[in-house]
Amino acid sequence: MFGIGMPELIIILVIILIIFGAGKLPEIGGGLGKAIKNFKGATTEAEKSEPSKISEKPEEKKDA
Repeated sequence: MFGIGMPELIIILVIILIIFGAGKLPEIGGGLGKAIKNFKGATTEAEKSEPSKISEKPEEKKDA
């Protein structure tokens, strides 16, 4: 998708480990997990409350 393979991911993870340290990684992961869970909950709630607005596609303007 973005051209990121396993070596690139390992390098990114090592850099994150150096910057934040091993002690902070569980806190960061937990915070990221909570954020994703809240986002999913909000989108599900929005779909339940007004499904017509979400599934509607905007009308295309047609020129003469």
